[in-house]
Amino acid sequence: MTEAVHIADLLWNAQQRRKPCPPVRERFEGKTDQAQTALAYAVQQVNVARHLSAGRRVVGRKIGLTSPAVQKQLGVDRPDFGALLDDMAIVDGEPIDTSRLLQPKVEAEIALVLGRDLTRERHTVADLIGATAHALAAIEVVDSRVADWNIRYVDTVADNASAGLFVLGTQPVALANLDLAGLMMRMSQGEETVSQGNGAACLGNPLNAARWLADTLVQLGTPLKAGDIVLTGALGPMATVKAGQTYTAQIDGFAPVRAIFS
Repeated sequence: MTEAVHIADLLWNAQQRRKPCPPVRERFEGKTDQAQTALAYAVQQVNVARHLSAGRRVVGRKIGLTSPAVQKQLGVDRPDFGALLDDMAIVDGEPIDTSRLLQPKVEAEIALVLGRDLTRERHTVADLIGATAHALAAIEVVDSRVADWNIRYVDTVADNASAGLFVLGTQPVALANLDLAGLMMRMSQGEETVSQGNGAACLGNPLNAARWLADTLVQLGTPLKAGDIVLTGALGPMATVKAGQTYTAQIDGFAPVRAIFS
């Protein structure tokens, strides 16, 4: 745990000082892949616990590395996850103070809001559908405490899966009214398209990503609960944020959702 705290300090101080730090992966060298992953999540939990002790609360989870292209880039074959805290949530149309962030990027996603707990050792897609109260369009504002986004798997896991903020749309849609794998996404900044993709870009279907998360969290003893928000993963490439700009995500079946940066 001492080792995890030392690594967590680097990422915590980078955020507090508003200055990204070098990659932390060199501190994981010499360990097996399994040991590296366990240490990276222990680092993540240290800093999440610091936020909780300051009065924040966990409102859900985000899934990262759901794109095969990004997995290949980082040399991994699995997604990762991080915690969503209450003060990360932004209402559609609410201005975002860019100074809160270090190196923000945006990506459009499908958010699931759960109506039931997910506590089985192995879930089916039907379990996920039955447990989901509704879906929302979302823009995740990803951020990295690691300088220049020079990250590999353990860097981003330790850094709470590069979580920053998230904007939820305000139109809840039942899963029965959506083709999650086939829906199309376009994100624009003004008239310029900055990202586009579809539901299949997220592990073939956002429900596949959510199922992986539900199973993983049960194994860790922290299952998803009713009311939790699950950001299922990017539907297209990340776009770098420019201060003073508005990013609008249009996802089939949903009203547009906006991230407005002051």
